[in-house]
Amino acid sequence: MSLFLPGRVVVFDYGEVISRTPHASRDALVAATGVPAAELFPVYQELRHDLDRGDLSVLAYWRAIAERTGRSWSVTDVHRFWAIDFTGWFEVEPETLALVEELHDAGTRVALLSNAGFDFGDPYRRSPMGSLFETVVVSAEEHVLKPDPSVYRTTCERLGITPAQMVFVDNRAENAAGADAIGAVGHHYTSPSGLRAFLQELAETTPEGATA
Repeated sequence: MSLFLPGRVVVFDYGEVISRTPHASRDALVAATGVPAAELFPVYQELRHDLDRGDLSVLAYWRAIAERTGRSWSVTDVHRFWAIDFTGWFEVEPETLALVEELHDAGTRVALLSNAGFDFGDPYRRSPMGSLFETVVVSAEEHVLKPDPSVYRTTCERLGITPAQMVFVDNRAENAAGADAIGAVGHHYTSPSGLRAFLQELAETTPEGATA
């Protein structure tokens, strides 16, 4: 069955939806920094919100981690750690990305909305994957994080649609609920098979004459 959803735009989160959880790069990051995982990743995650909101540059983010963990890192050190972390996020879940491509090729509009730092905007847009997306919205560039309602509304404005026309897919339940809260359709992603079933059901209930 073709995944054609006339009148809808399917907007995807990136991390742990299109991408896989970067387990190998996290192990490599622990080895490179010399900071135990139990010490590194709580700080990494806490400060990530400031990075993804655009309040910290990439360099400032890593220097804040160094300060919080009692380390002192040069720019060279930071670049090494950043490269390990950054590239780890580009291992994709092929079944999910194939669904994005299937939607696109069937004529369904698709886009990306990701909580991510400034460093991810160009790779999202200029990668082969980026050729599928009509628009890419990155939280740091908007200085607001999901599930704030404004970032979903900004995405709708960029796409020229109403919230009711947006289908939003995210691995975090609170972010899917944030889309629901503005009148969009949110889907809490747990697996490619679950996403396919959801999209097929939606395709079956979408009026063929709808336009977006």
